[in-house]
Amino acid sequence: MSRALQPFEELVELDAAALRTWSARALDALGREREEIDAINVYPVADGDTGTNLYLTAEAAHQAVESVFAAAEPGAAETVRAMAHGALLGARGNSGTILAQLLRGMAAVLAEGRDGDHLARALAEAADAARRAVARPVEGTILTVASAAARACAGGGGLAEVAGSAYEGARTALASTRGQLDVLTRAGVVDAGGQGLVTVLGALVETVTGRAPDRPEPEPHGLLVPLGPAAPERCGTEEGPAYEVIYLLEAGDSAVDLLRSRLDALGDSLVVVGGDGLWNVHVHVDDAGAAVEAGVEAGRPHRIRITHFASAAAEAETDALGARAQRAVVAVVPGEGLAGLCAEAGATTVQTRPGEQPAGDELVDAIRRAHAREVVLLPNDTELRQTAAAAAERARAEGIRVALIPTRAAVQGIAALAVHEPDRRFDEDVVAMTAAAGATRYAELAVAERQSFTSAGVCQAGDVLGLIEGDVAVIGQDLTETARTVLDRMLSAGGELVTLIVADGTPPDLAAALERHVRRGYLAVDTTTYHAGEGAPPLLIGVE
Repeated sequence: MSRALQPFEELVELDAAALRTWSARALDALGREREEIDAINVYPVADGDTGTNLYLTAEAAHQAVESVFAAAEPGAAETVRAMAHGALLGARGNSGTILAQLLRGMAAVLAEGRDGDHLARALAEAADAARRAVARPVEGTILTVASAAARACAGGGGLAEVAGSAYEGARTALASTRGQLDVLTRAGVVDAGGQGLVTVLGALVETVTGRAPDRPEPEPHGLLVPLGPAAPERCGTEEGPAYEVIYLLEAGDSAVDLLRSRLDALGDSLVVVGGDGLWNVHVHVDDAGAAVEAGVEAGRPHRIRITHFASAAAEAETDALGARAQRAVVAVVPGEGLAGLCAEAGATTVQTRPGEQPAGDELVDAIRRAHAREVVLLPNDTELRQTAAAAAERARAEGIRVALIPTRAAVQGIAALAVHEPDRRFDEDVVAMTAAAGATRYAELAVAERQSFTSAGVCQAGDVLGLIEGDVAVIGQDLTETARTVLDRMLSAGGELVTLIVADGTPPDLAAALERHVRRGYLAVDTTTYHAGEGAPPLLIGVE
C-alpha cells in the first residue's frame, strides 16, 4: 500500500507539527463559520462581530506559529507558546480575548507534556484561567462551554479520547446556553462565543484523529437576528455602556490588579488576559477616555482600539442595506492605463509615481475607499511588502478583514485579479488569487541611468536591462531585441500565456513584434497585451 493510501494513525502526542496543524485547521474552520457565528451574536452586544473577532484572533495565533516555523524547527513548547502569545497580541472583542486566555492557559500545561492526560489538565487550566480573567463571569457564555469541555475529559486517557470527550462536552453545553441567558432565549440562538470554541475544539479532534467530528446543527434563527435595531439598546446608558475599549498593556501584576478594580467600576464586560508584563485589556464603558487613562496610569498602553457601539450598529445596518460591499480588491499599479484596466475589473487602485512608492497612509485610505467588509490587497511590488503589511494591520484594527497577497509585480496582480470571484468564500478566493499570482513569472525592461555592476555584468548609462524576477539577466542596446531574449529565457521553462504591459514612449511596434515572436517560436502559448500609459516601466512581462 502506498503511503498516500494508508489510514490516518491517531496521534498519541501533540507535537510541534500537530500544534501547527491545529492552529491552521482552527483558522480555516473559523473562516468557514465566521458569518454564521456573526449572525447569532446577541451577547454581550448584538453587534454581529463575534465570528470575525474569533477569526482574527485565531489568525494572529496561526501567524505567530508560522513565524517560529519559518525561523527554525521549533519544539512543541515553543510552538504552543507562540500560538498563545500571537492570540494575546491579536485578540479582538470579548470572545477573542477570552479565547486568547484559553490558549494561554493550555500553553502553560502543554509546554510540560502533550499526551491525553496533559491535554485534559490543559483544558481544565484554560477554563479556570479564562474565568479568572473575566471580572464578572456569566453562565451561558463561552466560559460555560469551556468549563463543560474540561469536566467532560477530566478523567484523562488517550489523546483522541480526551479531545473527543472535550468536544462532545462542549457541544452539549453549547446547546444548553440557549436557555441560560434571557437574551439568547429571546433570540432563539446559542452563545456565539461558545459556538466558536466548539469550532476550535472540533479542529483539535480532526487534528488528532484525522476525522472531522459532527458539527452542531446550524442555528435556524441566526440570520433573523435584528443586528441593526438590537445593538442600540446596548448603546445608550439604559442597558449598557456606549464604547468598547481594547488595548495591549505593558505593566506589572500589582498595577494590573489596581487597573481591574478601576475599570470594573467604569463599565462592564471587563476581561484582562496575559501575564509576564504584557496584557490584553477589554472593557465596555461610557467614558472611553477614562478607560485609556487608567491604562496609562497602570503602565504603557498601545494598539488602542475604541469602538462606538451606536456607530458600529449603524454601519451594520448600512451593510445590511447593501451600501457596503462584502468584498473588494485594492491594487497598486504603475501607469494610468493599467489603473483604468484594474478599475474596470472592479478593483480600487493606487497609482504609483515614477521613482516614488505610495505611503502607508495612501494604502489605508484606499482600503477605506473600497468600502467593503473584506479586502484583498495586491501591492504588486517587492519593496512595498512591509508598507502593505503595516497598512493591512491598521485596517484590521478598524474592523476590516484584510488579506495581503504578496504580489511582486503588476503582472502577478493582474493574474490574481483575473481569477477573483467575490461570491466565493473569502479564504477560497484568497487561495485562488494567491495561486494565480504565484504561478506567474515576471520580468521588466528598464533603461540604465548610470554605469553600474549587475548580476549580468557591467552596464552603461542608456543600456537596456532585462530583469527577471527582480535580477538583471540581460544587458542589451535595443529594447525589442532585449525583450525577445528575456522572453526566450522565461519560456524555456514552459508557459501557456504571456502577458505584455507596454508603457507610453516605447516603440509603437514593440508589442506586435513580440507577439509575432511568440507565435513563431511557441505554438501553444497565447499572448495578451495591455497598455499601461504614462508612469510605468517601458515593458512588463508575465508568463503563466
